[in-house]
Amino acid sequence: MKLSEYRNYDALGLADLVNNGDITAVELAKLTFEGITALNPDLNGVVEVFEDQMDNFAVTDNTPFAGVPFLVKDLILNIEGRNSEMGSRLCQGMTAPYNSHLATKYEKAGLVTLGRTATPEMGFNITTESLVNGPTRNPWNTELMPGGSSGGSAAMVASGAVPIAHGTDGCGSIRIPAGCCGLVGLKPSRGRISLGPNTGEGLNGLGIEHVLTRSLRDSAAILDATEGPMPGDPYSIIQPHRSYLSELNQTCEPLKVGFTSMAWSGDHVDAEIAEKTKKIALLCADMGHYVEEASPRIDYGSFREATIAFWCSNVALWINQISEVMGRPVNLATLETTTLACHQYGREMKATDMVAAFSVMNMVSREVAGFFEKYDVLITPTTALLPQKIGTYNSNDTTLDAHGWFDHIFSFAPFTALFNMTGQPAISLPLSLSATGLPIGTQFIGASGCEDMLFRLSSQLEQAVPWADRHPEVSLWNEKYSGS
Repeated sequence: MKLSEYRNYDALGLADLVNNGDITAVELAKLTFEGITALNPDLNGVVEVFEDQMDNFAVTDNTPFAGVPFLVKDLILNIEGRNSEMGSRLCQGMTAPYNSHLATKYEKAGLVTLGRTATPEMGFNITTESLVNGPTRNPWNTELMPGGSSGGSAAMVASGAVPIAHGTDGCGSIRIPAGCCGLVGLKPSRGRISLGPNTGEGLNGLGIEHVLTRSLRDSAAILDATEGPMPGDPYSIIQPHRSYLSELNQTCEPLKVGFTSMAWSGDHVDAEIAEKTKKIALLCADMGHYVEEASPRIDYGSFREATIAFWCSNVALWINQISEVMGRPVNLATLETTTLACHQYGREMKATDMVAAFSVMNMVSREVAGFFEKYDVLITPTTALLPQKIGTYNSNDTTLDAHGWFDHIFSFAPFTALFNMTGQPAISLPLSLSATGLPIGTQFIGASGCEDMLFRLSSQLEQAVPWADRHPEVSLWNEKYSGS
């Protein structure tokens, strides 16, 4: 197989080749390393390749993703003996002592992890630019950001280096890069994916893990392979009645759909993005869904304060623990300016501030749940703006404190973080292109536990507005990189 052939398969397609004996996992890994070598100098999405994997392949045939090349984001997910550096100088050389449950599930599903992808420091940015690794670039235009914080994974999937890669989402970090890079990005419901054994609730409930993919079916199938509670998890949610992959072949029932392009924060939304969002809503109406302009109402000021409290308190704890383990000081030699500002704010918080934040989470979740008693789905833009130039969201801006940093970065993506607080499933689909040829993501949100419904609707939309033949300039579909 050549790169010009490899690029045309999604993850399930490659697994079929391995299970049928048409190609081996070792051959796929070699192609992946070849693709990364060609693409990464222009994208800077991979911070380490695991070449030693070639020496210890143990792929089980007839698994859903047998031998499929995979990359993991350099944040949260632990793989025993591998570095876990969180895009930070403070963490350089830090290794994981054991596997996360999710890493073990990926391995049992047949995925072969071949490297780590870039993330901003501690994952707290909507682009992927760190001092330690430099900026990751958008394969559609390398002068632009790929989104964040799973931007390294997004860049490598969109460019064809791998068909699927790990991501985390604490305020939109799967959906934002999916929107910027033209991918499928699902944030599952809280409790759908175990975060054990390290934590019960990531970011006090805001954080969840899944993947970025080019095809909808890959996202569904990997959720089938990884969903479900593990021993010691604080809770579990309603389990699916059938596989998520099979939902893609089910007829989508008529749904009551609300849509909005008005941000709860009041931030400006690009007119072209607003127009594309309305166009997708009207398409849903044409497909037989009842659609009207509607949006949940929340106390945005309280929501903002609570989200900042959750993020800064967790960042402060991570930094304090890592500083002690690695024997490094907490200062500008080890951390970026805005990370230090968030660390300071988190350290100064009181226990009553956290109790207040949880009270807001309860209030906001109940307010939004009321909206979803009336509507099955909410449609919003994934981002308020098209991908911006590298450096626009500078994590070393000395003028920004923790609140200023939050307001600055989420002016780009004001629609995603709310559903981390409520714990609802939300998916970004690459349904539109701008006049300049950049991807525009559309976000679809369902009630808690309703990934099945989102997959049915997404499948209907994928058939109506297929995106499989859209590819960026810096990708294996360009002969410059594939060598074909």
